[in-house]
Amino acid sequence: MVPAVELIGLCKRYRQVEALRGVNLSIAEGEFFALLGPNGAGKTTLINILASLVRATSGQARVMGFDVRNNYLEARRCLGVVPQELVFDPFFNVREALQFQSGYFGLAHNEAWIDELIARLGLDDKANTNMRQLSGGMKRRVLVAQALVHKPRVIILDEPTAGVDVDLRQSLWAFIRELNEAGHTILLTTHYLEEAQQLCNRVAMLRRGEIVSLDTTANLMAGSDSLEAAFVRIMAQ
Repeated sequence: MVPAVELIGLCKRYRQVEALRGVNLSIAEGEFFALLGPNGAGKTTLINILASLVRATSGQARVMGFDVRNNYLEARRCLGVVPQELVFDPFFNVREALQFQSGYFGLAHNEAWIDELIARLGLDDKANTNMRQLSGGMKRRVLVAQALVHKPRVIILDEPTAGVDVDLRQSLWAFIRELNEAGHTILLTTHYLEEAQQLCNRVAMLRRGEIVSLDTTANLMAGSDSLEAAFVRIMAQ
């Protein structure tokens, strides 16, 4: 079976800084996978390479078997990314933003799925509200909806619950669990390690551009009270 995400010898250098140093990683289709690491470990660089926003210095990155450099369009159709930053178009309301995003992927008749996303993410009463008028938490919900609008097989969540309220966190995870159970692959980065502990089957820990630990959540927690305790121990080595 083709891996959902495959990285082979992935390197990225910014002048004198090595953001990624020969990362090898394979994530199976249908996994709920966590990528953890301190700030500056290389997590966002790795995600940006998968999303074809940054070009690797060397190595390969594939999404559902499609090389993100040589088969950009196919790889991008398989991928949905929820970024850390609250990036939005100030000229559209919520529904228009989702319709516009659908157009990027050639989806002309996507209203039923847009309606479901709006409902599941608690955006019903904001559907016709301009993006500039939304709170930070509501903007975050729209970013999630935009990432899912083309029903990608692989979903990357880059700190999706940073700064959001408890209600959104609970509703988001309930929805993402359903997507994972339906066969979607989830790659999560988070500083809330209890989320990774509860949700993810396997965990990779990144430090200074290298994977220093890769195992099941249960194995990593063996002898530790929590995934956070295991993380602190491994990062200190």
